[in-house]
Amino acid sequence: MPRKRKLLAQLSTLQSNPSSPSLDASEKVNAVPDGDDSSKSSKYFAIEKKNSSQLEADFFNQPCISLAKSFLGQILVRKLPDGRELWGRIVETEAYLGGEDEASHSKGGKQTQRNAAMFMKPGTLYVYQIYGMYFCINVSSQGEGAAVLLRSLEPLRGLEAMRELRSAARKGPPKVLRDWQLCNGPSKLCQALGIDKTFDQRDLARDAAIWMAPGSDLPGEQDVVATTRIGIGNRGEWAQKPLRFYLRGNKSVSVVDKKVEKEMEARGQSSGS
Repeated sequence: MPRKRKLLAQLSTLQSNPSSPSLDASEKVNAVPDGDDSSKSSKYFAIEKKNSSQLEADFFNQPCISLAKSFLGQILVRKLPDGRELWGRIVETEAYLGGEDEASHSKGGKQTQRNAAMFMKPGTLYVYQIYGMYFCINVSSQGEGAAVLLRSLEPLRGLEAMRELRSAARKGPPKVLRDWQLCNGPSKLCQALGIDKTFDQRDLARDAAIWMAPGSDLPGEQDVVATTRIGIGNRGEWAQKPLRFYLRGNKSVSVVDKKVEKEMEARGQSSGS
């Protein structure tokens, strides 16, 4: 369809030239007057000229598990070439701890051209392809070769553009997707936000086309479910480690662990009695 082809062409233009003039124009629109200190309520974010408030480099400089939990409730923002912004609340993550982690792409401390971003400074994007056609997005953390996989988002803004991108990437007859189905999985997330290999090794704290903004409703410890990761196959004890984190009760989570949730509920009831 013409609208889909136009959108994909715009994405291709931006991805081949990340510093396109349209992004320069956005700097002027969102500039903050000199002397305005209203954004300095946290060391983790500030108003930037190129976009709205965003999490800065210091935020990403955390141990992998801590960062995976800290991402929950934060907002991933993707700015399209036409200026539209797609917003999604992070509701599910997985931690990959580097060399010792048998399920990590950097297991054994092996660094390759593919996983180089995992060894770069915290906040670096690691985007890889699976099955020759889908993409997954990760963010590097503290720790040699450690990174956090972003598994699912709750769509907040730009849902129609997300539907267009998902539809353009799908094969076969079009399917009407409900809001919660747009980003409820790592490859779906990348499709909905137009993220591909060209985003690999970008700095999430500095990029003009993708960044993370502070969430307004961050979860408490009782809201976070810690359970096993998805689709890592036979990795011995690592397949059983609780390194996947998600917001309990959120419909956009890709896979719910009812057993762990019941255990959490039982602990809560016993502690409150």
